[in-house]
Amino acid sequence: MIVENQSNIKVHFAGAEQTDFAYCISKGGNINYYLFSVFYFINKVLGLKNSGFRKGIPIYKELEYFNSKHSIMDSGLFTLMFGAHAGKRTEFEIDTWFNALTEFVLKEDIKSTCVEVDCQKILGVEKAWDLRIKMKEILPNNRIINVFHKEDGKKGLDRLIEFSDYIAISVPELRAIGQKKYTYNLAHYIKNKKPSIDIHLLGCTEIQLLKDLNFCPSADSTTWQQLNRYGSIKGYSIKNIKQQKINEKYQSIVIDMCKRYDIEITQRKIDYYSRYCFTSDYYKKLYTKEAGNQD
Repeated sequence: MIVENQSNIKVHFAGAEQTDFAYCISKGGNINYYLFSVFYFINKVLGLKNSGFRKGIPIYKELEYFNSKHSIMDSGLFTLMFGAHAGKRTEFEIDTWFNALTEFVLKEDIKSTCVEVDCQKILGVEKAWDLRIKMKEILPNNRIINVFHKEDGKKGLDRLIEFSDYIAISVPELRAIGQKKYTYNLAHYIKNKKPSIDIHLLGCTEIQLLKDLNFCPSADSTTWQQLNRYGSIKGYSIKNIKQQKINEKYQSIVIDMCKRYDIEITQRKIDYYSRYCFTSDYYKKLYTKEAGNQD
């Protein structure tokens, strides 16, 4: 369990490294579970820029203010390898990233659960094991999520189950290789082999999976961002939402947020951030209805 007396899966709202976003989901949607990436806090070690990142007050210093019940710090490795800053990465670069991540956790006294540096896809399974064991030794006070990838294979999965007390299944990865249904079977296999283990559904936005696998204590999703990012969510689009009504409900929250993080207050920003408040509230209600209590 990730919280006391937990009986169902808790969906962590991802993208919380941007504290303006985190403020909206906290105060607008009354969200209690967060996932933030360490990427923007350590990427300078590889000479990368903080593109698009709003500094504000760092999320890891705001979690208590947001009444967080559980938070997960992602390693940022996907962004580094395949995302906005994708590129061929050497073992030296991955080791540099690992060192920066663990030093950051210790220096900033991060209490969050930490996702490991799962580098199987570029440096192989044994290198991932080397870093996995080191991370457990360096960060004994943090729970660590170890991530299963297809490169690990059946033997690697069994070894990982034996080693770990918190394991992640990469739902988007299985979907991409045409193994969508395998997530269900994999979760049951892991839990049956080690009933005490916790399972995280990485990047899980599918309601049916959240319902079927509610014995997993955690999942994460960026779906709440889709209205602003892509123009629509199920049942709503920017063209048909009642923006004025949304603003009336959330404008005071947005204005307080802008003042807190020294963001210029404009009508455009009130509209933009109010939609994030609206969608976080919408998705919390949806997850509560379909997957159980999110408090």
